[in-house]
Amino acid sequence: MSASQPAARRTVLKGAAALAGTVGAGASLAACSTGGGGGAGGPAVPKEPVELGAVTEVPVGGAKLFREQKVVVSCPAEGQYKAFSAQCTHAGCVLDKIDKGEGNCPCHGSRFDVATGKVLRGPAAEPLPAVPVKAENGKLIAG
Repeated sequence: MSASQPAARRTVLKGAAALAGTVGAGASLAACSTGGGGGAGGPAVPKEPVELGAVTEVPVGGAKLFREQKVVVSCPAEGQYKAFSAQCTHAGCVLDKIDKGEGNCPCHGSRFDVATGKVLRGPAAEPLPAVPVKAENGKLIAG
């Protein structure tokens, strides 16, 4: 075996490792895209009015996540409702739960105040967009 053979083998192995790292990074970046499987890809806010459910589903002083419609609604006082998109502003994943007034993004851990839409923990930097919401005939209508 000549001295150049081990060096060539190391070069090939380094190249293969670099290629594998590039492919892995591409897969990671694809997971951050807004077209991913985290429920993203659609508009962040409803384009047309959508019925969410009964007003009684949102407790006074609390909030409810309407994940399928990508909306989170809070009720700061009796008969008052505030709504925000439930689509994370970092990578477009849909929030998966509300815990102690904070909406959680399952993809990268961003947390949002569901009463104001403000970012509480990144990587998201932008607040959740507000969504018009009204109570009509005992139902919540967003959009």
